[in-house]
Amino acid sequence: MSTTAGYTLTTTSAVPFSETVERVRAELKEEGFGVLCEIDVQSTLSAKLGAETEPYLILGACNPPLAHQALASEPDLGTLLPCNVVVYERDGRTHISAIDAERMLSIVGNDRLAPIGAQVRDRLARVIDHAAAQPSGAFRPIESSPAPA
Repeated sequence: MSTTAGYTLTTTSAVPFSETVERVRAELKEEGFGVLCEIDVQSTLSAKLGAETEPYLILGACNPPLAHQALASEPDLGTLLPCNVVVYERDGRTHISAIDAERMLSIVGNDRLAPIGAQVRDRLARVIDHAAAQPSGAFRPIESSPAPA
């Protein structure tokens, strides 16, 4: 289940990084988002700085109908778009975070954006929760009975 950490919705995934990325992409599509841009931070830092880092991917997600509504209410809102969703590894664990759109849009001071922000927040929370959910049919160890004496 996702938790709010200041300005993000965040959770961890039990599946490897690359599979988590594919699951996030599928869940974004399910919730009506397209991925407008993708930044492979690990590759970029390696190429530009020679830094060795763990996998870190930023997906710039957009739900066109909601973006259209928001931009119609606040044309300068494009400076805060798209909604970023990140998948990264840290200390061997895969993490998923998404911007808390409700909180982000609250800084604008336009009351017409509140319901849009809430809807985007709810959709992104479902994306990260579903992407991080235990895969069906996953291996679950069976507790063994004590050996007979």
